[in-house]
Amino acid sequence: MGTPGVSVDFDREIPRDGTASVKHDGRETYFGTGDVIPLWVADMDFAAPEAVTRALAARAAHPVYGYTVYPDSLFDALIAWMKKRHGWEIQREWILMSPGVVPSLHAAALAFAQPGEGVIIQPPVYFPFASSVTNTGRHLVVNPLRLENGRYEIDFAHLEQCAAQGARLLLFCSPHNPVSRVWSRDELDEILRIARRHDLIVLSDEIHADLVYPDFHHTPLAALADNGDKIITAVAPSKTFNIPGLGLSALIVPNPEHRAALGKAFDMLHVSAANPFSIVAFEAAYREGEAWLDQLLAYLQETRDFVSAYLLRHLPSIHLIRPEGTYLLWLDCRALGMPDRRLQEFFVHEARVGMSPGAVFGEGGSGFMRLNIAAPRHIIIEALDHVRLALNAR
Repeated sequence: MGTPGVSVDFDREIPRDGTASVKHDGRETYFGTGDVIPLWVADMDFAAPEAVTRALAARAAHPVYGYTVYPDSLFDALIAWMKKRHGWEIQREWILMSPGVVPSLHAAALAFAQPGEGVIIQPPVYFPFASSVTNTGRHLVVNPLRLENGRYEIDFAHLEQCAAQGARLLLFCSPHNPVSRVWSRDELDEILRIARRHDLIVLSDEIHADLVYPDFHHTPLAALADNGDKIITAVAPSKTFNIPGLGLSALIVPNPEHRAALGKAFDMLHVSAANPFSIVAFEAAYREGEAWLDQLLAYLQETRDFVSAYLLRHLPSIHLIRPEGTYLLWLDCRALGMPDRRLQEFFVHEARVGMSPGAVFGEGGSGFMRLNIAAPRHIIIEALDHVRLALNAR
């Protein structure tokens, strides 16, 4: 799984303007100005693994780009990855391919809850969790995370109440975006106990599972499940290997009735997961990307630690919630004393740094900002310097 000994230059800056990049070319539309350092959309400014680029180039060299099927080798690559990186043995028949996690959230809401029935989310959380419920006419049930002594925790007593009121589905984010929690074994076991007691289906979005820092360990929720537990797991190489634009993910669904229900929902939505390039990139990433990923994790850890030290020394009014996973840092800016609109104006127009405002992640996000550190470190340093100078000038 990869080529050991090949060094990756994550400090290399790769211009992305003019590539139809949401993160870069979409700045003017989203922020009202192109003059911001773009550290918002959750993709990386690093080149994907060379193995992925080679696989794409080889496929592009074949001049017919027709409809595609999923080769056995693709499933084999995913099965081998999950066993080696996460110690989870999955079966071929459990795997249902999907065009992405967001379509999977919508499909799950359609498949497992009737119009008006409850679907639980745990904000502040990736905003399509909420929209997948409201867009499909299901009832949004909110189980807010609690910030306790600088660390987010699940309010299990309240979750039990939500489940007891007839909710059909829990959309669970593990590791969590944006608060960067990697849930412990005890926390996952409690999720399973509550789900059993209330016949709750859980879709566990584990798209950031490979991006976990030392001292923390990601355990797939379904790896702890008993027979009869209703757990669906969403995984993808997209965040891990920086190929989200290729749009292919997988759902791991042990229950055949659940697979059928999800397949029916995807058919109703008329979404196709397959294209010639996403298939070869998916397989190449899982088959040959491990050495690249190990170097990425070391680089991200150094950047994370640099940001933490910088904030403590130069920006003590901005508090970093200790990230346990992902390349997304959750910044507590409440001590700046700005309402959300003013906070966004400050970062965009005074500091000229484009981050995701915490308010878009729902309840509990007000006063926070999400910083994407998956860029060459000198760009992150430049952004932090912008913020420091802007605050000093106030």
